[in-house]
Amino acid sequence: MPDRSRREKIPRKATPEILEAAAHDYVKRFATTQAHLRRVLMRRVIRSARFHNTDPDEGAAEVDKIVAHFADAGLLDDRLYAHARTRELRLRGASARLIRVRLREKGVDEELIVESLAAVDEEAGEDGDGELSAAWALARRRRLGAFRAASERTARRERDLAALSRAGFSYDVARQVVDGDLDDGLDSP
Repeated sequence: MPDRSRREKIPRKATPEILEAAAHDYVKRFATTQAHLRRVLMRRVIRSARFHNTDPDEGAAEVDKIVAHFADAGLLDDRLYAHARTRELRLRGASARLIRVRLREKGVDEELIVESLAAVDEEAGEDGDGELSAAWALARRRRLGAFRAASERTARRERDLAALSRAGFSYDVARQVVDGDLDDGLDSP
């Protein structure tokens, strides 16, 4: 029987043309930040450097040029990315803590994170209460608190509080949602 073990794929040499084509392909498929695109391309450079015994610093310089070129061309906009991702996560019921973590993972600056959180909450018409609206959205989506059958609410209260806490909401916000009425949750978007 032939050996069916997976053969290791030989990486292509990380030339400027290959890196730029990879960057174009990545940006076409995914919204991303400058820092994240740099990480994606550097993984390719490092893999190539190990296999082909080339200098990874040369590849890093080329990656920096490509990222700068894409940013100048408007293909990468960290502010736009942070704003759109924050809006998307807020609508799904993400807490500010979770949004901060997700945006930091993509290399967004803390100042930009704070700005996008404020802008999204202001757009939604929240009076500094975007957390509460997001908690209600999560409760609705996961059927917690007021969205749970009345017969199960008391028995599941602690679990619902814990679920909202794990999602990054404060105890006060979680308590308002779990102990609130369905009318309170329907008022929020």
